[in-house]
Amino acid sequence: MAKQANAIFEGGGIKAFGILGALYEAENRGYTWVNVAGTSAGAIVASFIAAGYTAEEIKNLVWDLEFSKFKDKDWLARIPYLGPPLRLWFKNGLYKAAFLENWLKEILANKGINTFGDLVLRDFENDSKCRYKLTVIATDVSQRKLLRLPYDIKDYNIHPDELDVATAVRMSANLPFFYEPYALAYLTKEKLRRSSYIIDGGVLSNFPVWIFDRTGTPTWPTFGFKIIEPDSMNPLPVSNPFDLFKATLTTMLEAHDRLFEMDPKSVVRTIAIPSHGIKTTDFEITNKQKENLFLSGMQAANNFFAGWDFNAFKATFFNPDITQPIFKR
Repeated sequence: MAKQANAIFEGGGIKAFGILGALYEAENRGYTWVNVAGTSAGAIVASFIAAGYTAEEIKNLVWDLEFSKFKDKDWLARIPYLGPPLRLWFKNGLYKAAFLENWLKEILANKGINTFGDLVLRDFENDSKCRYKLTVIATDVSQRKLLRLPYDIKDYNIHPDELDVATAVRMSANLPFFYEPYALAYLTKEKLRRSSYIIDGGVLSNFPVWIFDRTGTPTWPTFGFKIIEPDSMNPLPVSNPFDLFKATLTTMLEAHDRLFEMDPKSVVRTIAIPSHGIKTTDFEITNKQKENLFLSGMQAANNFFAGWDFNAFKATFFNPDITQPIFKR
């Protein structure tokens, strides 16, 4: 019997194979998804789920994919020795992300999904949080704000229904300095032309488990799918400018959402998936590593659902008469 739930997918690049394993286990237990959301690689997974793909189908889509193609270079980047620093200087990113966006367009179009107008949930079409089956998180670094797409695209003179889904996901997956920012031109109320640079949503929220929360007791649960690092609490070594850059980027992507790990309501609804040391941009990952990540996700989800009780969750966090938590994990 199908059980409804919302799903939130954390960013993590190539580590998304772990998320697919957990998703596969959840679907085997009968869960279907009402609203889905994600950041970066999590936005890619969420977009495929919103389009109608199952976890097994997504696994088949990406298993033999040549991930080095996501490092798409233009003529500037191909200049020997000087190419990478020149591209960083002139384009603010090592790679174009054109392959990523075109690949997304093709896969989504195979399910008849092009714009967010194709993802409107008719039962929620007047709902400010759940009108669209898919929500992705991006960051506008020009205006220093988090974007909840497609909803916030109206601030750029674009109707949310008309926003291309692949473009929104590409915005969310713009890992800073790895991919060049997405330039979004718009007119202000005073008819002045402005541009914003949009990058990876993980800079402000890599794990938006809160995104579908609202006042009142939920009708169905929201599950978070989160990658955990074995050394995430160890100090990051900084001995040169490159170490400082990596440490700064890691802090940007992780520090905000670490606050939610202290929130019991968020912790108990999150499936924590060990990464086994795989890094976000390990595009040369082996099939054995993919399988290990996938199995890691399956095991994490199995452990999670063994202790999950939605009624206890509601009683603990939505019953004003209870002062001591009764939900234990």
